[in-house]
Amino acid sequence: MTRDVSVIVCAYTLDRWVWLTDALRSAAEQVPPPGEVILVVDHNPELFARAQLELPGVRVVENTGVQGLSGGRNTGLDTATGEIAAFLDDDAEADPGWLAALLAPYEDERVVATGGRVLPIWDSSRPRWMPDEFDWVVGCSYRGLPETAVAIRNPIGASMSLRRQAALDVGGFRTEVGRVGTIPAGCEETDISIRLTRRQPGSRIMYAPASTVRHHVTTNRARWGYFRSRCFHEGRSKAILSRLEGSTEPLSSERSYTIRVLPAGVLRGIGRLLRGDLGGAQRAAAIVAGLLITTFGYATGIARRGQLAAGPPASAAGGKTQ
Repeated sequence: MTRDVSVIVCAYTLDRWVWLTDALRSAAEQVPPPGEVILVVDHNPELFARAQLELPGVRVVENTGVQGLSGGRNTGLDTATGEIAAFLDDDAEADPGWLAALLAPYEDERVVATGGRVLPIWDSSRPRWMPDEFDWVVGCSYRGLPETAVAIRNPIGASMSLRRQAALDVGGFRTEVGRVGTIPAGCEETDISIRLTRRQPGSRIMYAPASTVRHHVTTNRARWGYFRSRCFHEGRSKAILSRLEGSTEPLSSERSYTIRVLPAGVLRGIGRLLRGDLGGAQRAAAIVAGLLITTFGYATGIARRGQLAAGPPASAAGGKTQ
């Protein structure tokens, strides 16, 4: 199976060069190894030139699409030759056995995509106020995800795989959503997952917890300002997603998370406070703040949707809208 797999890593900056080379090495050293490892460089000629020069054995290509992670991933899908396309972030390192575990669910022909477990590596210590329920903010698995191999709505982008032709058949990753450079938007994995399973009734996306990667979290991403920005952009991305899908039905997982996981997290934090852990109060407060900020981002996105529905000004008629 692994020889029918293309591992794709997307990168946009030289600042992560050391992590990038670690990510590529960890992918190439999987047992059995993938059929090919592809690096997609997102509109950065200097990074492209260095990668071509210093990364033998890696297929280095430039993003031929719209700038951003979705455009880079689409270039990877177009370039790859494997039946399965596995994606690994440029700041993540795959554990031994990552790829084999990620591919195992494809023995079931109904499986169209899989996702693995993503654990954080904090450059500095984990912030005392950071709740486990919000580790999605830094691109990692969070409290509330399943812990066993079960069907899920969508994988985390740092460690996921797709049936490549199926992904191409639904149009690939939408560029209306997803990260561009340092702008912390998201939801491109959710969107393509919904379209994949909708196109093939009875298909499923499987979580493979034995497939593990370690995701670097910079000091900058461990700050309150990033937490706030990421929550806002996630809410806005969810609003865009609901517009693209024509309903809020795709957000059922978020409703369950809000109703079940977050209140339990607040109570857990208060319980820790009562046992003398002041960080418990901070984490409980961060959960409430994160929910409010994400909701505000969503409301902002919905308001933007209303403006679009009303129609653009005459001077902008025919222009691109999102």
